[in-house]
Amino acid sequence: MEQQSVTANGREVKATLPCTITEFLLAQNLPPKSVVVEHNGEAVAPSEFTQRTLGAGDRLEIVRIVAGG
Repeated sequence: MEQQSVTANGREVKATLPCTITEFLLAQNLPPKSVVVEHNGEAVAPSEFTQRTLGAGDRLEIVRIVAGG
């Protein structure tokens, strides 16, 4: 494992790769249950966060879920 970059929300972010989406989110202080993730253009179900592996150059779009009314 080594420090490499992924693009998250259009921004280059250093990460220890390979890692799962869950590991990446936790390293960014984002609780996995509070976000919706798109990985390389594909929506990822929260149940897949622990199995989906990120590699160098991958692209993520991360949207926080905000409850309100």
